Amino acid sequence: MRRSVLLVPVAAGGLWSAWSGGVRWICGFTDEAALARFALHHGSGDQPMDYAALLGARIVDEVVPSLDEPAGLAVDIATEDGSMFFPPVVGVVPEAVAVDAGAREGHGHG
Repeated sequence: MRRSVLLVPVAAGGLWSAWSGGVRWICGFTDEAALARFALHHGSGDQPMDYAALLGARIVDEVVPSLDEPAGLAVDIATEDGSMFFPPVVGVVPEAVAVDAGAREGHGHG
């Protein structure tokens, strides 16, 4: 995921995202076909959907920390049996913005 170029829809001057389970999910797509499936349900009619091409690493290392809220990356959400979710946890996003960062402090004691 980190080395993959993902197509991220752009809306209202920012990257398209959705809320679920208390997490803001940046939505990225692995190719134009996957983006087109998404656009059928979330696009504005016959208008082409604008998008940015970003490395997965840039999304989780730069975009997610800039949001100041729990955020992760959802890939190919309109693809049946092909969706992937990268939650805001240690090992996926920087530790400073990971929701489980504090849980690691007590690990191994007790």
